[in-house]
Amino acid sequence: MKIMIKILLVSLMFVGTLYTDEKLSVIAFAQDDMANDFRKAQVNEVRDAAKKHQNLKFVYSDAKGKTSKLIYQIDNFIKEKVDVIILGTNDANAVVPVVTKAYKSGIHVIILDRGINSTEYTTFINSDNIKIGSIGAKFIAEELHYKGVVLLFEGLLKADVTKLRTQGFMDEMSKYKDIKIIKRTGNYLRRDAIKEMEKLIKEDVKIDAIFAESDSMISGVRSAMQRFKQDPASIIMVGCDYTSEAQTEIRKGNQTASVKFPLGGKQALSYAVELLEGKSLAKHIFIPVELVTKNNVEKVTPIF
Repeated sequence: MKIMIKILLVSLMFVGTLYTDEKLSVIAFAQDDMANDFRKAQVNEVRDAAKKHQNLKFVYSDAKGKTSKLIYQIDNFIKEKVDVIILGTNDANAVVPVVTKAYKSGIHVIILDRGINSTEYTTFINSDNIKIGSIGAKFIAEELHYKGVVLLFEGLLKADVTKLRTQGFMDEMSKYKDIKIIKRTGNYLRRDAIKEMEKLIKEDVKIDAIFAESDSMISGVRSAMQRFKQDPASIIMVGCDYTSEAQTEIRKGNQTASVKFPLGGKQALSYAVELLEGKSLAKHIFIPVELVTKNNVEKVTPIF
C-alpha cells in the first residue's frame, strides 16, 4: 500500500512539473508611438485579447516615434526568440531589413495597419486606405456642393497609410474643379495639429472644410479653433478612426463625420493564435471601414 502511494505521489509530481514547465508562446507588439491615442489603443486591445489565453505571454515596446529605436526593439525581440511579432511601423522602408531578419529566422510577423515595402512577412492586416480617403473626399464635396477650400491634414508622410489616404482623397477631389485643396502635416498627433491650425488661423486662411487623416488631428483642430474663439461647427470637419471623442463631437455638431478605421488588435491576436496552432493565413487581410455621421452615430460603436 505504501509503495502504491509513493508511486502515485511521484506521478502527480511529474504531471505537475510538466504543467508548470509548459512553454508559453510569446507575442510581442513593436509599436511606433504610444503618444498617439490610436497606437496606444491598438496595443491595449491586443493585450486584453491575449489575457484570455493562458498559454500566451504578451510583451510590447514603444519606439516613441523614433524609427531607429523601433528597429532596435524589433531586433531585441528577435534575440529573445519571441514566437510572433506584431508591427506598427512609421516608415515603410526603414524597417524592411530587420522585419526580413525576423521573418527568415522563423518568427511569425504580422504587419498591422501600416504596410511595408516588402513581402517578407507572414500577413498584413489593414483597411482600404485609398477608400478611406475617397469616402472622406466624396462626403465633403457633396456637403460643399462641389465648391470651396478644403484643408487636408496629413499624417506621417513616410507611412504608407498617409500616402494611400492622400491618394484616395486627391483622386476623388480632382473631379471637382471648383474645390481648392491646401495641405498641412499633423503626424497623426493632436499637438502637431494644434500648432499647424493655429498658424492658419493667425494667417487668416479661410477654410470651408477639413479632412484629417485621424480623429486625433481633428481634436487638435477643434482645440485651436476654440482657443481663438472660433466655432468648430462653422466648418465641415471629417476625421478618421471614429473614437469616443469623435462620437461625442458628432453628436454635439462640432464634428461632421468620421471614417471608422478599426484598431485591428483583436484580429491580430486572433490570427497570431491561428499561426501558433499551425494554421496558414492569407498574405493580406482587409478589415471593412464605414462613414459615421449624425445619421448613424448612435448605431456605430467607437473603436475606443
